[in-house]
Amino acid sequence: MKRARLESDQRWALLALTAIGIVTIAWWALALWPVRGDPEWLSRARAVCFNAGPNGMPAVSGWMVLIGQPLGMVAFLAVVWPKALFGGITRLSSLPWGRWVLIAAAAVAVAGAFGVSLRVGQAATRTVMPTLPESPSVANHPRLDRSAPALGLVNQRGETIALSNLAGRPAVVTFAFGHCGDICPVVVREARSARDETLGPLGAAFVVVTLDPWRDTPPRLGDLAERWELAPGDHMLGGSVEEVEAVLDAWNVTRARNPVTGDIAHPPLTLLLDSGGTIAFATVSGRKTIAGLIERL
Repeated sequence: MKRARLESDQRWALLALTAIGIVTIAWWALALWPVRGDPEWLSRARAVCFNAGPNGMPAVSGWMVLIGQPLGMVAFLAVVWPKALFGGITRLSSLPWGRWVLIAAAAVAVAGAFGVSLRVGQAATRTVMPTLPESPSVANHPRLDRSAPALGLVNQRGETIALSNLAGRPAVVTFAFGHCGDICPVVVREARSARDETLGPLGAAFVVVTLDPWRDTPPRLGDLAERWELAPGDHMLGGSVEEVEAVLDAWNVTRARNPVTGDIAHPPLTLLLDSGGTIAFATVSGRKTIAGLIERL
């Protein structure tokens, strides 16, 4: 009776391990399997489940889910059912057909690892970014000198940021959204690089206001800040749809949202505020132009 019960436990442990493997394969396929045309439902699912960016790759939190969940389930199974699990694997390896099962499982794991590396490599190729055109004359760029409207949005740390939080030093303010796969990463990178090479993270505030509050909800702002390599003191701002839309209107940000895809057409706008909270310059140009305008502040 003892032998029969042990073999039964082994079968159940191996079935549980198999179920974990099947769920893991399905989870990884949902996250990374290439689909022609990138259907909207798939992009939304990957954004919600894995915080995937425009190139389809999960954010750090998404990779933690993909790797940590199956490892955690296997570890739990090994702790709760160690004798049955390891005994079942040992017994399976001693059977001719069992060895083929283990070989097939190993082959699937190797093929999956190869597929993941290939997919990541393809995504890295797609993320090579262009640069924005530069202004022919920074010295003659007109000043606006108009007061900046209110902000009152939350950042990636859950703090409500008002203009008073930016007072006392210049600020670089730009506008982007997470599902934008072309211009937004370029705008943020160029503006942030210009700030970093002129005044540095301590010398000037850097603010990104989302254009897509429908998808860039407050819980996702941290992933966007990480993806766009914002410094610890920088602000990725969002809020409710009504709050963000009101701020964008007040700042005169031109945009047009496609209600079907959710994508937003917008110019690569960067605003430069002086230490008194006045909008000194607006530009749609690249890093060198922005850096020159920051020096003019």
